[in-house]
Amino acid sequence: MNFEQSFSQQQNQVQKMAMTQQLQQSIQMLQYNQEDLLAFLNQKALGNPLIEVSVPQERLIEHFPTTIAYNPDDDETNYMNQIPDTYLSLFEYVTEQIHLTMRDTRLRELVIWLSEYLDTNGYLTISLHDAEKLTNAQPLQILDALVLLQQLEPAGVGARNLQECLMLQTERHEDAPNMAYIILEEEFELFTTRKWKEITRKLDISLNEIQLISDFIQTLTPYPGALFNGETDQFLKPDLFVEVELNELKVISIKSGLPVISFQTAYFEDMMKVKDKDVTHFIKEKQAEYEWLQRSLTQRGDTILRVGTAIVKKQKEFFILPEHPIQPLILKDIAAELDIHESTVSRSINDKYLETTFGIFELKHFFTNALTTKTTNDSDQNQPDLVSTNEVKKKLTRFIDAENKQKPLSDQKLAELLSKEGIEISRRTVAKYRESLFIPTSLKRKRFEA
Repeated sequence: MNFEQSFSQQQNQVQKMAMTQQLQQSIQMLQYNQEDLLAFLNQKALGNPLIEVSVPQERLIEHFPTTIAYNPDDDETNYMNQIPDTYLSLFEYVTEQIHLTMRDTRLRELVIWLSEYLDTNGYLTISLHDAEKLTNAQPLQILDALVLLQQLEPAGVGARNLQECLMLQTERHEDAPNMAYIILEEEFELFTTRKWKEITRKLDISLNEIQLISDFIQTLTPYPGALFNGETDQFLKPDLFVEVELNELKVISIKSGLPVISFQTAYFEDMMKVKDKDVTHFIKEKQAEYEWLQRSLTQRGDTILRVGTAIVKKQKEFFILPEHPIQPLILKDIAAELDIHESTVSRSINDKYLETTFGIFELKHFFTNALTTKTTNDSDQNQPDLVSTNEVKKKLTRFIDAENKQKPLSDQKLAELLSKEGIEISRRTVAKYRESLFIPTSLKRKRFEA
């Protein structure tokens, strides 16, 4: 058996894109919001003496409604008033109350010690038995410390479970219904599972009274420490503005608040006079980086404006009609119209906002999937039509708002009502949309009123 082995040289030409570092950073810049972009440019400026970063704050008033005018004494337009307040943490807030209301005793030390075991929602995360072991305190001392902790603000702090949290808040509330505390204490499980008829038999109370107690309990908070989670309200910075005139739309890029870079010409000229090859090479390299950043910023702004303009064009009725309907729209539609990749559209709308005369909306707000419906035309032929999921949710909300609260509509019944309007979706899909609207089930929507 003969084996032959031959060698030959071949030349193949392959075309592919290399993801250079600059290309990756250009992609990142498109995805950044204004705050992230500012942080990125500041980081670049630290390593490049030719770059100076600034943030212009002059609003283009002529592009906005004439009812908006700058007044330094106006809380809404004074930029100093847009700086978020600094909040105390829950632990700081609680310990501040302890020091102000309690004397320096062993009991105060135990209250402070227990407060260190509060989670971000205000619940106590350690059992009294474990607290006794770790502090070498008597059971009665730990219990007294817990009682003192639970008397502090916010109401419900120091609770060990949801039941105790609601009881602590009810106990302090002057307008609490008479039987609310007793029901929470003795019949909590029956109450939460809505087995209210058993409660009526046990406590000789009407369903109408229990309904009033349920309405009151829903005004309480299950997370008393949530206000102290360290988050602050941020002022939205829109990237685009839509101007409407005679049913014609114009999209304008907002420059205010958008970081810009400038070239340090004097420093560049001084450094170029230095007769040193390394210095010259370094300065020219940094000059090239500045020019690349400037091009990337311009391209970023142009891309966001193009994408925003295409979105507004597709959703023209939203800006003109008082109902603000949203048409079915997906990333692929905008990508095809602008001849760009879907990922570019996705990055362009990420954390970007559009301002109108009736509010500020995230660009993602205008993208919604479509459902196929069937409408009958004059020739009695069923023709497919499209309706956005937002419109379906509006119909669901309208049905639920108009329902008999003593006999609320089930998800199956809602699906049947939609089917009568030509929208064929399953009961599970109705449940998914209802949950996304934070609407409870029919069982929890049921009301017992005389």
